[in-house]
Amino acid sequence: MRAALLTTSFLRAAPLRAAARPAMLRTAMPKLTRTFASEGDAQEMMVRDALNSALEEEMDRDPSVFLLGEEVARYNGAYKVTKGLLDKFGEDRVIDTPITEAGFAGLAVGAAFTGLRPVCEFMTFNFAMQAIDQIVNSAGKTHYMSSGGVTCPVVFRGPNGAAAGVAAQHSQDYSSWYGQIPGLKVIVPFNSTDARGLLKSAIRDPNPVVFLENEILYGHAFPVSRECASEDFLLPIGKAHVEREGTDVTIVGASIGVLHALEAAKTLEKEGISAEVINLRSIRPLDIETVIKSVKKTNRLVTVEGGFPAFGIGSEICAQIMETDAFDYLDAPVERVTGADIPTPYAQNLEAASYANPDVVVKVAKRALYRG
Repeated sequence: MRAALLTTSFLRAAPLRAAARPAMLRTAMPKLTRTFASEGDAQEMMVRDALNSALEEEMDRDPSVFLLGEEVARYNGAYKVTKGLLDKFGEDRVIDTPITEAGFAGLAVGAAFTGLRPVCEFMTFNFAMQAIDQIVNSAGKTHYMSSGGVTCPVVFRGPNGAAAGVAAQHSQDYSSWYGQIPGLKVIVPFNSTDARGLLKSAIRDPNPVVFLENEILYGHAFPVSRECASEDFLLPIGKAHVEREGTDVTIVGASIGVLHALEAAKTLEKEGISAEVINLRSIRPLDIETVIKSVKKTNRLVTVEGGFPAFGIGSEICAQIMETDAFDYLDAPVERVTGADIPTPYAQNLEAASYANPDVVVKVAKRALYRG
């Protein structure tokens, strides 16, 4: 880790956002554990704990993995995803940075070029706009421009999309932005299994990975298997997962869109409608084959995402379905459920009306069925 010490030495000397936090936060954290809230065979883990455990295990496994970002160390992370990691791994591997996204993202990319495996946290991907050149040009394109001579095994992670009451400049979903860029892998985890398995795979991947979490889901507890709890558990990047099988309509979701899709499927089931729900898990690479297979069975397709309607994930899925033989199986036009085509309002009632939600998914799914 000598290179990491040289690369990041100035960061610890700079003013830190976390410096004003109580010093006791660093020493009062409980020892990290591998336990679950369980009752019988049912086991649950919060998304933030799944991410935390994945980070800890990969740092244990590989000494070249280190973390950097605003408040990741002394404050244990703005969303407590890095809770306890400073106490275990020390300041050389869990590094608080100044409020300078372009600076610490560039340091992460440079460290990756030297053979280290940085995990760079943005407090929100809205702040990553300050580092877009580092992510897209420096990380995303150097492997190609060096004819394969330089790899960039870096993970950029943090909350993406709308939260609650944070207004227009802090509520954007950047999935489709990064999904356009050759050279990047873009992951959109939904539940705790996704969070653990995909983050571990992302850290081990030789390519730059943009790992887009959802702030609202951090505190959700999801069932996990014993296999998921093992340190060897990995999920393949670029493979979607069928969360619920059905026969009447396919609903494809990304990130929190999967939650809306699953809740909508329960409502539809009460009315005799069988919905198949697909969790994309990643959008670059995009597992269009799983979507095609489902469409050929249900003959109808609805997509659900948190971004704006124009040029989004749903738009890309629509285009690829149209370009394959799956088009011949459609009995109705593909329907897209997205956020509203406006900057996100701050007022609570307007904010709620501008987001995708299960009720809208139910309405759109029925429309696809009745138009067939």
